Amino acid sequence: MHRILNKIEGDRAIWAIAGLLALFSFLPVYSSSSNLAYIYGNGNTISYLLKHLVHLSLGFGILYGVHKIPYNYFKGLSIIGLPIVVLLLIVTIAEGTTIQGANASRWIQIPLVGFTFQTSTLAMVVLMAYVARYLSKIQNKIITFKETVLPLWIPVFVVLALILPANFSTTAIIFFMVIVLVFLGGYPLKYLGIILGAGVIMLLLFVLTAKALPNLFPNRVDTWISRVEDFTDKDIIEEGYQIEKAKIAIATGGITGLGPGKSVQKNFLPQSSSDFIYAIIVEEWGLIGAIFLMSLYLWLLFRLVIIVYKSTSAFGKLLVMGVGLPIVFQALINMGVAVELFPVTGQTLPLISSGGSSIWMTCLALGIILSVSAKREEIKKNNEEENPLDILSEAI
Repeated sequence: MHRILNKIEGDRAIWAIAGLLALFSFLPVYSSSSNLAYIYGNGNTISYLLKHLVHLSLGFGILYGVHKIPYNYFKGLSIIGLPIVVLLLIVTIAEGTTIQGANASRWIQIPLVGFTFQTSTLAMVVLMAYVARYLSKIQNKIITFKETVLPLWIPVFVVLALILPANFSTTAIIFFMVIVLVFLGGYPLKYLGIILGAGVIMLLLFVLTAKALPNLFPNRVDTWISRVEDFTDKDIIEEGYQIEKAKIAIATGGITGLGPGKSVQKNFLPQSSSDFIYAIIVEEWGLIGAIFLMSLYLWLLFRLVIIVYKSTSAFGKLLVMGVGLPIVFQALINMGVAVELFPVTGQTLPLISSGGSSIWMTCLALGIILSVSAKREEIKKNNEEENPLDILSEAI
């Protein structure tokens, strides 16, 4: 154990948080997957548990490998990764997947291994790193809005436009996180108003286009509208049914919960192992388990603030905020949906919910944060090693 600990670098508290979340996730995933096991299999949940173990193992492999990379390398990697992400998003849209008649082109099949991958999760991490790189480049410079349109906002809106047709909630979260990051990065407020207005106009144009050409984006806008109506009208239909069962699970849990594996609503609640796993956790572990889980994410937020404060470079600070804040924000959104503070969004609980894409990209983001916290730029200085990606980063 001591030998393993010596090989890991960076903020030990974040390692502890990631480990606690991963270990805790096995019990609710194993319990809540019984619904899927009976619907799509023979009732055996062991396969779902093993699959979750594989996802977490690969995720922590990504985390370990990424945290060894000097974080300055992510400047160039974000530039290289952005066109790759755009290409993957185009391929995803071309899949033309539909669920119950609605556009649901969110995943691509990974060859040979049989896993599916949600490309928008990778797009978020790469885009946030790209925005952090650009903001650090213009720090302490007087800029005009025109100068930032092509290198900053065109890539942002291209990525958002490719995600929007199949996943409004992820698009909204990415857009909000970009706005938060550029605000924290000192981008002029008067220009932010223009971007917010442009975002609203683009969304309205998409809605009008989808309504005028329903075959182009089948049932997508109707799904958004129905979710908002379900949230406001409290009707017991598809999304209302999910919220109803989630509320029953939370109310049943009480202070101490029914006990691990004793959830009743997992047998009735759709997406009980992913989107609504927090409700199952509260039912089985009660308010105590709910507060413990929330405290881990708040602890992560606290450690992010500490790392940002201690980081010696503008890029390091912005990079940690860019890839770290979405993890905490997504967790709060998932919990808020379960207690009906927000409409149903389809966002998973980071490192807890089943699903490979979310786990892998959360681990990728945590690896980047740990790289910054390890101050790995000192390795470059000590070895007088030139970063070959710096040339690319400075040129763009």
